[in-house]
Amino acid sequence: MNAPTLESFTAQSLEEGFDEIIVRQWEANLKLDTHTHPFDVSARVTRGEYWLTVGEEVKHLKAGDAFRLARDVPHAELYGPQGATVWVARAH
Repeated sequence: MNAPTLESFTAQSLEEGFDEIIVRQWEANLKLDTHTHPFDVSARVTRGEYWLTVGEEVKHLKAGDAFRLARDVPHAELYGPQGATVWVARAH
């Protein structure tokens, strides 16, 4: 199976109803305390790693991992020593 491209991620996300696609570059060791977003998220990590905390669950996400997060769900983020690049689809 071929690795997804930004173009295929974008096409699939738009088909699923997401209306904004961005590429986020997060700095090394960045910590974002608990917060929410007013949009649904579908994302794929393409470089680096980070830890996503939702409630008591902590997910260690690495390059190649994908996840979804519903709007208004409280979560925290901690980025690894190389930071991370994440493709993000948002549904407003």
